Amino acid sequence: MSEITERTPEAVSSPGGRAGGPSPLRTALGVLGRQRELTVFVVAVVLLLYFGIRYNSTFVSQTNLSNLLSETAAPIIVIAIGEVFLLICGEIDLSAGFVYTFAPFLMHYLIDFYGWPAWPAIIAGLLFGAVVGWFNGFLTVTMGLPSFITTLGTGFILLGLTLTTSHAYPANVPASSVGIGRWLGAAPWSQFIIAVILTVIFYIVLTRTKWGLHTIATGGNQLGAREAGIKTGRIKYGNFMLTSTLGALVGLQTAWYVNTIDPSAGGYQPMFYAVTAAVIGGTAMLGGQGTILGAFLGGIVLATLINGLNVAGVSANPLDIVFGLAILLSMIANVRLARLRAAGRN
Repeated sequence: MSEITERTPEAVSSPGGRAGGPSPLRTALGVLGRQRELTVFVVAVVLLLYFGIRYNSTFVSQTNLSNLLSETAAPIIVIAIGEVFLLICGEIDLSAGFVYTFAPFLMHYLIDFYGWPAWPAIIAGLLFGAVVGWFNGFLTVTMGLPSFITTLGTGFILLGLTLTTSHAYPANVPASSVGIGRWLGAAPWSQFIIAVILTVIFYIVLTRTKWGLHTIATGGNQLGAREAGIKTGRIKYGNFMLTSTLGALVGLQTAWYVNTIDPSAGGYQPMFYAVTAAVIGGTAMLGGQGTILGAFLGGIVLATLINGLNVAGVSANPLDIVFGLAILLSMIANVRLARLRAAGRN
């Protein structure tokens, strides 16, 4: 009798041509598909390596890296943290950049015109951000206005308030706040260190606390979240206040870093950069999912592009084209990955 050999499943070659399982390439793509942050991390590393090798003497200098991470990346990352929480809720804040503009002016007015000590004036600037966030929450949650319209209107009010009170002229940073400001933003690397600390804190908040769980539930299915007893209105109020407060913090940090309070600083640009970083990092614009770590890496990607193209001598004009393409490609990837996950595939 001839011997019959039975073919086991392990002996059958996979479509990738490797017996016993998928090919390494398919495995790697599967990991990238499941871990949104890993894809952005790879992009950030590639960009850093490219500019570091291509423009070694300039790009990797201590001064340039400090500017890249503290002056460019940190403000994007900090505001993006708040925008992630709001986007997960299905909302957005267009006024954070104008809180950024007015908060240091408020500190200046309180110290130089009204004789306040530095610390209370700084805290007042941060509280001002929280009040603006509460107002945005009131109009959006209680009055039922779309957050896009609410925060657009608030942004214009803050812009007018800044230009009217400052007469559109820059101001000197109050001398009594300089020592505090050195620790909060003026010293080399301090802004980036604070951005890293805030990233860790709010990563834990989003992934390990009830607030984070309720934020995701609110954006994923608001009606279901309400029926489950989640106070969705309170969640949105809190996240609006968080975003505006972080905008105020960044405004104060920038004033200390550049040693002047500029009415043209802030505005829509840092807010749009922050939203772009969040979207590139894997946060869905329609709500229900988002990642703080992804926003952090998205901020690094944007800052590397801004800084690297500047070092390369490229005009700033094409940057918006790059950012627009980055947003579109990121959204296409997010939608595609969401469909694949829903279908149970990598």
